[in-house]
Amino acid sequence: MLHLNGLGKRFGDQWILRDLNLQVREGECVALLGPSGCGKSTALRLIAGLERQDEGSIELDGARLDTIPAERRRIAMVFQSYALFPHLSVRENLNLGLKIRGVAPAQRQQRINSVLDTVRLREMAVRRPQQLSGGQRQRVALARALLRDPRVYLLDEPMSNLDAQLRDELRPELRQLILQGSQPVVYVTHDQQEAMALANRIAVLKGGCIEQIGTPEELYKTPASCFVASFIGRPQINLLNIDQQLTIGIRPEDLHFDPEGMPCRLISREWQGASQLLLLDSPRGALRMLCSGDAALGESLSVSWPTRAEHRFDASCGRRLAG
Repeated sequence: MLHLNGLGKRFGDQWILRDLNLQVREGECVALLGPSGCGKSTALRLIAGLERQDEGSIELDGARLDTIPAERRRIAMVFQSYALFPHLSVRENLNLGLKIRGVAPAQRQQRINSVLDTVRLREMAVRRPQQLSGGQRQRVALARALLRDPRVYLLDEPMSNLDAQLRDELRPELRQLILQGSQPVVYVTHDQQEAMALANRIAVLKGGCIEQIGTPEELYKTPASCFVASFIGRPQINLLNIDQQLTIGIRPEDLHFDPEGMPCRLISREWQGASQLLLLDSPRGALRMLCSGDAALGESLSVSWPTRAEHRFDASCGRRLAG
């Protein structure tokens, strides 16, 4: 188990992370999700030993990890930039780390051939990084991580440089290559769809602190705050201020047409394949509605939602109300 205990990091007088408590179990993937600047990548750098924390501790299997130099922590880190040597071939990129670690030549070639077969790049072994697609380069970076035989995997937005189609194609491969092992995995991303697809649990960060941690289903169905409700789920939730004490959240898919409901006017739409996202003007402000029906721009219509679908928050602090 990887255990972050009260972890904190500051630069000057500004705390980037504060009181970060997190446990990642054997074989579990925990995603750190949040906007830019919330401390996600800093947490990874602390675990890897690339930065030194200002407070708290890092433990692996009950032993202090933060007292061990970075090069001896047996941690594999996959970056968004691939970090491949451009003048070396795929095979040479993979060979370099094994050579530095003193692995015998025959064993190096055997392990490299095996991992190239795993990531389906054996026929690309003599090519240089610039001769590969983005998805292939990321698979080389994953192969390098696999060769380290690590105790922990750290992935820092590994698919952010890929287009949407490549991300969809690589996601199952990533799950098979790294997320099926026994090592704890910490996965940093700002893409909530990616986090929900890959992680067992998600920690949503805000301002260097964990706002909520739970399974993707828990975060979607019972968000602990307006911030989490807005960050988890696409299309984004509707937040309506009812009075000075109460804010309610309504998911776009929970709105439906109702002649007796709230009067609205359709001002725009986005086609999304089998459904469409309608942007409505209402007395409560703009509403997003996901539906399969049709309506003309400027048309007047009425909508409502079931009371059971409401997420209720304290308007003053944004935290979820009990009950």
